[in-house]
Amino acid sequence: MTPLELLAENEEWLALNKPAGLLSIPDREGKEISLKTLLQQTYGSVFTVHRLDKDTSGILLFARNEDMHRYLSSLFENRLAEKWYWGLVKGLPQPATLLLNSPLLENPAKRGTMKIHAKGKPALTYYEVVEKLGPYTWMQFKLVTGRLHQIRVHMQGAGHPIACDPIYGDGQPIYLSSLKKNFKLSLQDETERPLLQRLALHAHRLEFSLPDGKRIQLEAPLPKDLAAT
Repeated sequence: MTPLELLAENEEWLALNKPAGLLSIPDREGKEISLKTLLQQTYGSVFTVHRLDKDTSGILLFARNEDMHRYLSSLFENRLAEKWYWGLVKGLPQPATLLLNSPLLENPAKRGTMKIHAKGKPALTYYEVVEKLGPYTWMQFKLVTGRLHQIRVHMQGAGHPIACDPIYGDGQPIYLSSLKKNFKLSLQDETERPLLQRLALHAHRLEFSLPDGKRIQLEAPLPKDLAAT
């Protein structure tokens, strides 16, 4: 397994760049390893502040004592922590900047997933087009609220699902041949290998204030698969 990338830590909290494919916290069955479990082996007790989807990479924050856990959790609950994501979507969203405001409700037909519904909880996602890349678009998202699968469901609703999303998109991997004109397979390769075959979403920036007023600004570098794509 890839060594964990620590972004910042002190006696009260720590932040890591979570790799894609790793659970944030243990699931109900407890069969898969999680980032929290790994941290407990090193730090003893750690407290969950927020989560990322298993296949989303990027900044994940944990508290190291109960007081800091209560404080940080209240920041997220009261929308006082600022969260930015990078993502690759299918197609080109119009307009280039937009605040998506669609309430989200758990999908009763498929446990553990969400859908846009008038009776759902408020959900706000701000997006900005950064660069068009062939049939895809590289985008930045800022979460105002933090609902489960929020960016993924909002972009599905906008008609531009996150690339490689197996739940809210087509789940198809990205190949260099779809991005590069006149692509030719090398002589030693019989079939083309995908550039990316996991959810194209990365939590790249987090800002929040500590109890003493100090402003913390964290950034997580892109993992190799997204950077290459």
